[in-house]
Amino acid sequence: MFGAIEAGGTKFVCAVGDKGGTIIDRIKIPTTVPEETMTEVFAFFKKYELDAIGIGSFGPIDVNPESPTYGMITSTPKLAWRNFPFVQALQDAFSVPIGFNTDVNAAALGEAVYGAAKGLDSCLYITVGTGIGAGAVVQGRLLQGLSHPEMGHILVRRHPNDEYQGKCPYHGDCLEGLAAGPAIEERWGHKGFELVERLEVWDVEGYYIAQALMQYILILSPKRIILGGGVMNQKQVFSSIYKYLPELVQGYVSLPDLREYIVSPGLGDDAGITGSLLLAQQAFNGE
Repeated sequence: MFGAIEAGGTKFVCAVGDKGGTIIDRIKIPTTVPEETMTEVFAFFKKYELDAIGIGSFGPIDVNPESPTYGMITSTPKLAWRNFPFVQALQDAFSVPIGFNTDVNAAALGEAVYGAAKGLDSCLYITVGTGIGAGAVVQGRLLQGLSHPEMGHILVRRHPNDEYQGKCPYHGDCLEGLAAGPAIEERWGHKGFELVERLEVWDVEGYYIAQALMQYILILSPKRIILGGGVMNQKQVFSSIYKYLPELVQGYVSLPDLREYIVSPGLGDDAGITGSLLLAQQAFNGE
Protein backbone atom coordinates (compact mmCIF):
# COMPACT_ATOMS: atom_id res chain seq x y z
CA MET A 1 0.00 0.00 0.00
CA PHE A 2 1.22 3.50 -0.85
CA GLY A 3 0.80 6.85 0.85
CA ALA A 4 0.40 10.13 -0.99
CA ILE A 5 0.54 13.78 0.02
CA GLU A 6 -0.63 16.65 -2.15
CA ALA A 7 0.81 19.55 -0.16
CA GLY A 8 -0.86 22.82 -1.05
CA GLY A 9 -0.59 26.30 0.34
CA THR A 10 -4.01 26.13 2.01
CA LYS A 11 -4.50 22.41 2.60
CA PHE A 12 -2.78 19.03 2.53
CA VAL A 13 -4.60 16.13 0.91
CA CYS A 14 -3.30 12.82 2.25
CA ALA A 15 -4.36 9.48 0.80
CA VAL A 16 -3.50 5.81 0.73
CA GLY A 17 -3.97 3.72 -2.37
CA ASP A 18 -2.93 0.64 -4.27
CA LYS A 19 -0.56 0.15 -7.18
CA GLY A 20 -3.43 0.53 -9.63
CA GLY A 21 -3.98 4.12 -8.53
CA THR A 22 -7.18 3.41 -6.61
CA ILE A 23 -7.56 5.67 -3.58
CA ILE A 24 -8.66 3.72 -0.50
CA ASP A 25 -8.80 6.49 2.09
CA ARG A 26 -8.08 10.21 2.19
CA ILE A 27 -8.13 13.20 4.49
CA LYS A 28 -7.79 16.99 4.14
CA ILE A 29 -5.65 18.89 6.63
CA PRO A 30 -5.27 22.69 6.86
CA THR A 31 -1.82 24.03 5.98
CA THR A 32 -0.93 25.99 9.09
CA VAL A 33 2.59 25.48 10.48
CA PRO A 34 4.69 22.31 10.15
CA GLU A 35 4.32 21.28 13.79
CA GLU A 36 0.52 21.24 13.54
CA THR A 37 0.00 20.04 9.98
CA MET A 38 2.61 17.28 10.05
CA THR A 39 1.30 15.91 13.36
CA GLU A 40 -2.01 15.23 11.62
CA VAL A 41 -0.24 13.81 8.57
CA PHE A 42 1.70 11.34 10.73
CA ALA A 43 -1.45 10.32 12.62
CA PHE A 44 -3.29 9.55 9.38
CA PHE A 45 -0.53 7.42 7.85
CA LYS A 46 0.25 5.53 11.04
CA LYS A 47 -3.07 3.71 10.65
CA TYR A 48 -1.62 1.88 7.64
CA GLU A 49 1.37 -0.28 6.79
CA LEU A 50 2.96 1.65 3.93
CA ASP A 51 5.55 0.55 1.39
CA ALA A 52 6.40 4.08 0.25
CA ILE A 53 5.10 7.65 0.32
CA GLY A 54 4.90 10.13 -2.55
CA ILE A 55 4.86 13.90 -2.01
CA GLY A 56 3.69 16.50 -4.52
CA SER A 57 4.47 19.78 -2.79
CA PHE A 58 4.06 23.51 -3.19
CA GLY A 59 7.41 25.13 -3.73
CA PRO A 60 9.97 26.07 -4.57
CA ILE A 61 11.50 22.80 -3.40
CA ASP A 62 14.87 21.12 -3.79
CA VAL A 63 14.47 18.02 -5.99
CA ASN A 64 18.17 17.38 -6.64
CA PRO A 65 19.15 14.19 -4.74
CA GLU A 66 22.81 15.31 -4.78
CA SER A 67 22.04 18.60 -3.03
CA PRO A 68 22.59 19.06 0.71
CA THR A 69 19.11 20.60 0.91
CA TYR A 70 17.38 17.85 -1.08
CA GLY A 71 13.85 17.21 0.11
CA MET A 72 13.35 20.66 1.57
CA ILE A 73 10.82 23.36 0.84
CA THR A 74 13.09 26.31 0.09
CA SER A 75 12.21 29.94 -0.71
CA THR A 76 8.46 29.71 -0.23
CA PRO A 77 6.58 32.87 0.77
CA LYS A 78 4.94 30.73 3.50
CA LEU A 79 7.61 31.62 6.04
CA ALA A 80 6.78 28.86 8.55
CA TRP A 81 7.56 26.27 5.86
CA ARG A 82 10.75 27.85 4.55
CA ASN A 83 13.63 25.33 4.74
CA PHE A 84 11.30 22.65 6.13
CA PRO A 85 12.95 19.19 5.63
CA PHE A 86 9.87 17.50 4.18
CA VAL A 87 11.45 14.25 2.99
CA GLN A 88 13.55 13.78 6.12
CA ALA A 89 10.53 14.29 8.37
CA LEU A 90 8.63 11.50 6.58
CA GLN A 91 11.63 9.17 6.51
CA ASP A 92 12.22 9.66 10.23
CA ALA A 93 8.59 8.82 10.97
CA PHE A 94 8.08 5.85 8.63
CA SER A 95 11.45 4.54 7.34
CA VAL A 96 10.08 3.93 3.82
CA PRO A 97 11.17 5.24 0.40
CA ILE A 98 9.90 8.76 -0.30
CA GLY A 99 9.10 10.18 -3.74
CA PHE A 100 9.35 13.96 -3.84
CA ASN A 101 8.38 16.46 -6.51
CA THR A 102 6.29 19.55 -7.13
CA ASP A 103 2.52 19.49 -6.92
CA VAL A 104 2.22 20.36 -10.62
CA ASN A 105 4.73 17.70 -11.65
CA ALA A 106 2.70 15.18 -9.65
CA ALA A 107 -0.47 16.33 -11.41
CA ALA A 108 1.25 16.05 -14.80
CA LEU A 109 2.28 12.50 -13.96
CA GLY A 110 -1.24 11.60 -12.85
CA GLU A 111 -2.76 12.99 -16.05
CA ALA A 112 -0.14 11.23 -18.19
CA VAL A 113 -0.83 7.81 -16.68
CA TYR A 114 -4.56 7.91 -15.89
CA GLY A 115 -6.00 11.18 -17.18
CA ALA A 116 -6.31 13.42 -20.22
CA ALA A 117 -2.88 12.44 -21.60
CA LYS A 118 -3.20 8.69 -21.05
CA GLY A 119 -1.45 6.81 -23.83
CA LEU A 120 0.81 9.74 -24.75
CA ASP A 121 4.49 9.98 -23.85
CA SER A 122 4.44 13.74 -23.32
CA CYS A 123 2.13 16.34 -21.85
CA LEU A 124 2.11 19.64 -20.04
CA TYR A 125 -0.02 20.26 -16.96
CA ILE A 126 -0.57 23.88 -15.94
CA THR A 127 -2.46 25.09 -12.90
CA VAL A 128 -3.86 28.63 -12.91
CA GLY A 129 -5.13 29.48 -9.46
CA THR A 130 -3.61 31.26 -6.46
CA GLY A 131 -0.37 30.95 -8.40
CA ILE A 132 0.63 29.56 -11.78
CA GLY A 133 2.81 26.49 -12.10
CA ALA A 134 3.44 23.79 -14.65
CA GLY A 135 4.80 20.28 -14.82
CA ALA A 136 5.93 18.45 -17.93
CA VAL A 137 6.22 14.81 -18.92
CA VAL A 138 8.76 14.32 -21.72
CA GLN A 139 9.35 10.90 -23.26
CA GLY A 140 7.45 9.35 -20.39
CA ARG A 141 9.46 10.99 -17.62
CA LEU A 142 9.02 14.13 -15.54
CA LEU A 143 11.12 17.01 -16.79
CA GLN A 144 13.86 18.02 -14.40
CA GLY A 145 17.21 19.75 -14.83
CA LEU A 146 19.05 21.95 -12.38
CA SER A 147 15.72 22.12 -10.57
CA HIS A 148 12.05 21.69 -11.32
CA PRO A 149 10.41 23.90 -13.98
CA GLU A 150 8.99 27.26 -12.84
CA MET A 151 6.92 28.10 -15.92
CA GLY A 152 4.59 30.45 -14.10
CA HIS A 153 7.23 33.15 -13.91
CA ILE A 154 8.02 33.68 -17.58
CA LEU A 155 7.71 37.20 -18.99
CA VAL A 156 4.81 38.00 -21.32
CA ARG A 157 3.84 41.01 -23.43
CA ARG A 158 1.24 43.40 -22.10
CA HIS A 159 -2.34 43.28 -23.30
CA PRO A 160 -2.90 46.63 -25.08
CA ASN A 161 -5.66 47.57 -22.62
CA ASP A 162 -3.98 46.37 -19.42
CA GLU A 163 -2.29 48.89 -17.13
CA TYR A 164 -2.25 46.66 -14.04
CA GLN A 165 1.22 46.68 -12.43
CA GLY A 166 1.38 42.98 -11.55
CA LYS A 167 1.16 40.98 -8.33
CA CYS A 168 4.28 38.76 -8.22
CA PRO A 169 6.51 39.78 -5.26
CA TYR A 170 9.60 38.68 -7.20
CA HIS A 171 8.96 39.80 -10.80
CA GLY A 172 5.92 42.07 -10.74
CA ASP A 173 4.35 41.54 -14.14
CA CYS A 174 5.44 38.01 -15.02
CA LEU A 175 2.77 35.52 -16.11
CA GLU A 176 1.78 34.69 -12.53
CA GLY A 177 1.84 38.36 -11.60
CA LEU A 178 -0.62 39.20 -14.38
CA ALA A 179 -2.83 36.13 -14.71
CA ALA A 180 -3.10 34.24 -11.40
CA GLY A 181 -6.25 34.51 -9.31
CA PRO A 182 -4.99 37.25 -6.94
CA ALA A 183 -4.02 39.39 -9.96
CA ILE A 184 -7.51 39.02 -11.42
CA GLU A 185 -9.06 40.07 -8.12
CA GLU A 186 -6.75 43.03 -7.58
CA ARG A 187 -7.03 44.26 -11.19
CA TRP A 188 -10.83 44.05 -11.45
CA GLY A 189 -11.86 44.49 -7.82
CA HIS A 190 -13.72 41.18 -7.57
CA LYS A 191 -12.94 37.47 -7.42
CA GLY A 192 -13.10 35.55 -10.67
CA PHE A 193 -16.41 33.83 -9.96
CA GLU A 194 -17.98 37.28 -9.51
CA LEU A 195 -16.78 38.37 -12.97
CA VAL A 196 -18.31 35.61 -15.09
CA GLU A 197 -20.24 37.99 -17.36
CA ARG A 198 -17.35 40.44 -17.84
CA LEU A 199 -16.00 39.24 -21.19
CA GLU A 200 -13.08 41.67 -21.11
CA VAL A 201 -11.75 39.94 -17.97
CA TRP A 202 -11.44 36.60 -19.71
CA ASP A 203 -10.16 38.14 -22.94
CA VAL A 204 -7.19 39.56 -21.03
CA GLU A 205 -6.71 36.28 -19.16
CA GLY A 206 -6.71 34.20 -22.33
CA TYR A 207 -4.33 36.64 -23.99
CA TYR A 208 -1.67 36.05 -21.33
CA ILE A 209 -2.15 32.29 -21.09
CA ALA A 210 -2.02 31.94 -24.88
CA GLN A 211 1.33 33.73 -24.92
CA ALA A 212 2.66 31.31 -22.34
CA LEU A 213 1.35 28.30 -24.25
CA MET A 214 3.01 29.51 -27.43
CA GLN A 215 6.37 29.54 -25.67
CA TYR A 216 5.82 26.14 -24.07
CA ILE A 217 4.77 24.66 -27.42
CA LEU A 218 7.82 26.04 -29.21
CA ILE A 219 10.21 24.80 -26.52
CA LEU A 220 8.68 21.49 -25.37
CA SER A 221 6.26 20.53 -28.15
CA PRO A 222 3.96 18.62 -25.77
CA LYS A 223 1.44 16.20 -27.25
CA ARG A 224 -1.33 17.51 -24.99
CA ILE A 225 -1.75 20.56 -22.75
CA ILE A 226 -3.93 20.28 -19.65
CA LEU A 227 -5.13 23.41 -17.88
CA GLY A 228 -6.36 23.09 -14.29
CA GLY A 229 -6.72 25.26 -11.21
CA GLY A 230 -9.52 27.47 -9.96
CA VAL A 231 -9.25 30.14 -12.66
CA MET A 232 -9.72 27.53 -15.38
CA ASN A 233 -13.11 26.65 -13.92
CA GLN A 234 -14.18 29.71 -15.90
CA LYS A 235 -14.49 27.84 -19.18
CA GLN A 236 -14.71 31.05 -21.20
CA VAL A 237 -10.94 31.36 -20.76
CA PHE A 238 -10.51 28.42 -23.12
CA SER A 239 -12.35 30.27 -25.90
CA SER A 240 -10.02 33.25 -25.49
CA ILE A 241 -6.97 30.98 -25.62
CA TYR A 242 -8.27 29.24 -28.74
CA LYS A 243 -8.69 32.68 -30.36
CA TYR A 244 -5.30 34.16 -29.49
CA LEU A 245 -2.95 31.19 -29.80
CA PRO A 246 -3.19 30.80 -33.61
CA GLU A 247 -2.79 34.58 -33.99
CA LEU A 248 0.40 34.45 -31.97
CA VAL A 249 1.87 31.37 -33.66
CA GLN A 250 1.15 32.82 -37.13
CA GLY A 251 1.43 29.41 -38.78
CA TYR A 252 5.08 28.99 -37.79
CA VAL A 253 4.32 25.52 -36.41
CA SER A 254 1.33 23.37 -37.16
CA LEU A 255 -1.22 23.25 -34.36
CA PRO A 256 -3.67 20.36 -33.86
CA ASP A 257 -7.36 20.90 -33.16
CA LEU A 258 -7.07 23.16 -30.13
CA ARG A 259 -10.26 21.85 -28.51
CA GLU A 260 -8.68 18.41 -28.34
CA TYR A 261 -5.14 19.63 -27.69
CA ILE A 262 -5.73 22.13 -24.85
CA VAL A 263 -8.13 20.53 -22.38
CA SER A 264 -9.31 20.33 -18.78
CA PRO A 265 -7.87 17.67 -16.43
CA GLY A 266 -9.22 14.19 -17.03
CA LEU A 267 -8.82 13.42 -13.32
CA GLY A 268 -10.44 16.65 -12.16
CA ASP A 269 -9.29 17.59 -8.67
CA ASP A 270 -7.62 14.18 -8.19
CA ALA A 271 -4.74 14.77 -10.62
CA GLY A 272 -2.29 15.83 -7.91
CA ILE A 273 -3.05 13.15 -5.34
CA THR A 274 -3.11 10.43 -8.02
CA GLY A 275 0.27 11.61 -9.27
CA SER A 276 1.61 11.56 -5.72
CA LEU A 277 0.60 7.90 -5.45
CA LEU A 278 2.60 7.30 -8.62
CA LEU A 279 5.60 9.09 -7.09
CA ALA A 280 5.35 6.65 -4.18
CA GLN A 281 5.35 3.71 -6.59
CA GLN A 282 8.38 5.08 -8.40
CA ALA A 283 10.24 5.51 -5.11
CA PHE A 284 9.35 1.96 -4.10
CA ASN A 285 10.66 0.66 -7.43
CA GLY A 286 13.85 2.70 -7.11
CA GLU A 287 13.05 4.92 -10.09
